[in-house]
Amino acid sequence: MSQPHSTKIALVTGGSRGIGAAIVRRLAADGAAVAFTYSSSEHKAKAIVAELEAAGGRALAIRADSADAKAVQDAVALTAETFGGLDILVSNAGILILNPLDDYSLEDFDRMFAVNVRAAFVGIQAAARHMKEGGRIITIGSVTADRSGFPTSAVYSMTKGAIASMTRGLARDLGPRGITINNVQPGPTATDMNPNEDDHERLKPLMALGRLGEDREIAGLAAYLASAEAAFVTGASLTIDGGYLA
Repeated sequence: MSQPHSTKIALVTGGSRGIGAAIVRRLAADGAAVAFTYSSSEHKAKAIVAELEAAGGRALAIRADSADAKAVQDAVALTAETFGGLDILVSNAGILILNPLDDYSLEDFDRMFAVNVRAAFVGIQAAARHMKEGGRIITIGSVTADRSGFPTSAVYSMTKGAIASMTRGLARDLGPRGITINNVQPGPTATDMNPNEDDHERLKPLMALGRLGEDREIAGLAAYLASAEAAFVTGASLTIDGGYLA
């Protein structure tokens, strides 16, 4: 079995569940040593480490609240110290707080921005200091950057629009150093952030393919962007949505 990342070291933020966990597993299957952060799902994090190590991989779970900038910086430093460097960063950690405009608290606004946007910037800034030419940075955004699609999602959509814009801008900063940065924008995907089966059924008719995405499919695109084959792709937002925006 080919392992295109057999010499690579990766960090995935928010990697204990959902899309993040799928990306951790895919990068590990491709041969990378993978660290990942988690905020509260300790039992899931430990189970993933045990699973990957049992398969002969190298894995490290790091407890870190992405709203805490120092915790994000420390996670990057610990990854580099433990594995001897850093080649791939997947900035995946995110939260979803939905409320109508009249009921949206500034505390919720600030926390969602801190986790979804500021933490991504902090992690990228810290990771880039460890990366050499050929480094890969992948942000996980959302199609809501282009289409909110439903009420109560304005703030979440705003954070994902910010991620897309930041990714484009940082491509200019990082390009001269031979580091690429790209944004993956999933559409409706069956994960534990979106567990409601009734919601799934309502969404299916909106999808050109008639189904929700699977986390492993999002992980496949992230793995491609982390590979040598994607060396000429940077500053892009790549939609993977089953035709939701079509």
